[in-house]
Amino acid sequence: MTDTKTPTAAKARPLLRRAAATESAMWRSLYVWARRRPLPLAPGDDPFSYLGVVKPILGIFIGLSAVEIPIFDLIVTNVVPWRPARWIVLVLGIWGLLWMVGLLASMKVHPHVVGDTGIRVRLSAGIDLRVPWQDIEAISKRHRSLPSSRSVQIEEEGERRVLHVVVGSQTSVDVRLRRPTIFDLPQGPTEPIDELRLYADDPDGFLRSARGA
Repeated sequence: MTDTKTPTAAKARPLLRRAAATESAMWRSLYVWARRRPLPLAPGDDPFSYLGVVKPILGIFIGLSAVEIPIFDLIVTNVVPWRPARWIVLVLGIWGLLWMVGLLASMKVHPHVVGDTGIRVRLSAGIDLRVPWQDIEAISKRHRSLPSSRSVQIEEEGERRVLHVVVGSQTSVDVRLRRPTIFDLPQGPTEPIDELRLYADDPDGFLRSARGA
């Protein structure tokens, strides 16, 4: 019995740590966004957002979450005789609304950055990949639609391995690397990557900034 439970617990612990880290990052992002302070950028850094393609969808979810709170409160108040149920549902509804706003905030306060030392590819608070200029062979614009909406995808293209950092099932900038590079992701390090593809709302501006740097 112990042998069965131990591997399960070992697998669950990293997932719980990642979930706790994600939750904590959401609340920090919401706090930073609410204070409306400028992004901490170094001289020469240019931020590039990637929120545009999913902003309408997030707006709909946030609106629906806000509308659901009074509706469920009314239903529970009139249907469920147990009074604490109303407060439990109310707290869960407010938490869900704030979580969605926190997701929006985390994408706003963690943009991609093009700077003097290289590029920084972000996705919310979970993905933060730094690529120095000496490791970059070329950067080009190319819009791609992917069949999966997963935020991180690794694809084999012949002998080359491509890492996609996806927003709304899309990428718009290709970064070809000089040599295979290992990136640290929340789930662990990747295999050596030959090309990195990301989504930016303004790929033309991203390329201009990269060429200027």
